[in-house]
Amino acid sequence: MLKRFEASQRPRPKPGEVCELCGTPVPEEHGHVVNVDSRELMCVCRPCYLLFTREGAAQGKFRCVPDRYLYDPYFQLDASQWEQIQIPVSMAFFFYNSSMERFVAFYPSPAGATESLLDLDAWREVMAANPSFEGILPDVEALLLKQEDDRFECYLVPIDSAYELTAVVRLNWKGFSGGEEVWDRIESFFAALRGRSAVVGLGPRGQREPQESDGG
Repeated sequence: MLKRFEASQRPRPKPGEVCELCGTPVPEEHGHVVNVDSRELMCVCRPCYLLFTREGAAQGKFRCVPDRYLYDPYFQLDASQWEQIQIPVSMAFFFYNSSMERFVAFYPSPAGATESLLDLDAWREVMAANPSFEGILPDVEALLLKQEDDRFECYLVPIDSAYELTAVVRLNWKGFSGGEEVWDRIESFFAALRGRSAVVGLGPRGQREPQESDGG
């Protein structure tokens, strides 16, 4: 009883600074798990995070969000395909929803993450043309796309990074066009993303670039 009383008198962490599974305080940099049923992204301490690194833990109800960032400079997508998969803006993220057993699409907006109706046949063609991202993990990883003039950049990111971009847009958007500040923050976000992403890619037509001869 004394231990419980002493614990109750300690300063309580601010909301969002404790593990949402066990209540242990967590540092600013901490892991996340996804509740597959509710689609909730939960802040967790390191021990709780490690509980869900094994496939099938908790009967698949919770899945840990990995720390994998990939960029494919050969990503193939054109403006007509972008229009066909029905994304109305220049940025969107896609992930495989295991509950629905299909890919879903969202785009950042001033109102938050907005779902876009996804033409699944068109999206299958996009995935088939870009084998670098075949290993995307359901529920916890996303493909983040950004249009740059007549080309598209694509990154494989943890799902919490996709929602981080959504927060950047939601919190900084002003007026009809967003304002200069939000676009500067978006560019900074993608610059940081490029800096931390491992480069992958099979090259044009799925062929790796030839290696330079070492003379052997």
